[in-house]
Amino acid sequence: MFHLGWFVGKGYSVHAWNQPWSGSIGTDWAEPDLYLDLARALERACFDYMLIEDGSFVADAYQGSPEWYLRNAYAVPKSDPLPLVPLLGYVTKRLGIVATVTTSFYPPFLAARLGATLDHLTHGRVGLNIVTAHNDRAAQNFGLDRHYEHDLRYEMADEWMEVVNRLWASWQPGAVVADPESGVFADPTKVHPIHFEGRFYKSRGPLNTVPGPQGRPVICQAGGSPAGIAFAAKHADSVIAKVRGAAAAKSFRQRMTAHMDQLGRNPSDCKVLFATSVVIGETMQEAREKRARMTAALANSMESRLAGMAYLSMVDFSKYDLDAPLPEIKTNASRASFEAYLSGDGRKTLREMLLDPSGGGLDFVGTPDSIAAEMGEMMQDIGGDGILIQDPLTRKTIVEITDGLVPALKRRGLVRSSYDHAHFRDNLLAF
Repeated sequence: MFHLGWFVGKGYSVHAWNQPWSGSIGTDWAEPDLYLDLARALERACFDYMLIEDGSFVADAYQGSPEWYLRNAYAVPKSDPLPLVPLLGYVTKRLGIVATVTTSFYPPFLAARLGATLDHLTHGRVGLNIVTAHNDRAAQNFGLDRHYEHDLRYEMADEWMEVVNRLWASWQPGAVVADPESGVFADPTKVHPIHFEGRFYKSRGPLNTVPGPQGRPVICQAGGSPAGIAFAAKHADSVIAKVRGAAAAKSFRQRMTAHMDQLGRNPSDCKVLFATSVVIGETMQEAREKRARMTAALANSMESRLAGMAYLSMVDFSKYDLDAPLPEIKTNASRASFEAYLSGDGRKTLREMLLDPSGGGLDFVGTPDSIAAEMGEMMQDIGGDGILIQDPLTRKTIVEITDGLVPALKRRGLVRSSYDHAHFRDNLLAF
């Protein structure tokens, strides 16, 4: 069997703006209802988790202006996903709920306290998607002139994780007595300062709230660069990988396994979920025609694709000739996600890259049953742990996946039909 996750890729924002099946998203994007509907459907389908992306800047990389991003609601407006977590937890009982936190701008004590609080409110079902943030504009919102260098961000994140782990462990098991007869609530001999002083962070501790039911929240991580993979191998309970094709996915899983072996971690303790896009039809012909329409539409959405690449890389791609070979692009921003645009199948020019219909990950086209069969074969070949749906978020895509594809997966015994445990981490480790 393999695990299932759903990536809310534009965060708590405006999804599928002005597109078919997007309903009244333009006026009710800030309401929680779409996310609550998603959470209920994912739990019914027995997904392991939903993960909500986040960012804290208004992009202006494309043509040196925020105009295109604001006009098209591209990752703006975007609200903080953390307040959604208890609402999602209230309407579900077993689904893991992952919100994004950045090590670059969240002080470790604040993040540790938030994580513990949310773990209590969800009864042991919260996860934190740990990112280093990727954009100079975000850094400038937090008082920096430029963002920290890419690999330095991961050195800082490694120490950040050490601090939050120590804070979550600053209350020993059994510290809370809550004994009315003795009048003792907490045993002071089991609550300790951490007195941490490192290269980047300093914290006295202890945490002033009790660790949640999981001890520490589930840690997710999405970095695909060498620094990101090394960080994930050391700290993550689940990794999001965006790579093109089964061969690249298999290589990624092998690299993760090798890193974890070197660190003395059991590779099965970190579940790698591969970003996946699906095009579903009631028949193969319908699915292929749907994919063909999507491919044809790309010719009319070149600007959107250019702006998306600029968003990830901080490079203004409007300056490049669409039909000339693209020169080597170096960026201090989101390297792995950006490189997913560039890699594969010998594409050399921007136009060729932008007309590529794939989602940059694992792509499937067919009926629910044919896709289920392909997914089963691919997961067995990869040795991976699961898939992460990354399709645009509309109520139609929710139904297509949870009530179309997932039942076909269940009939083949490829995914779980019920949850074995109450806590998020325990369900991740169930197989």
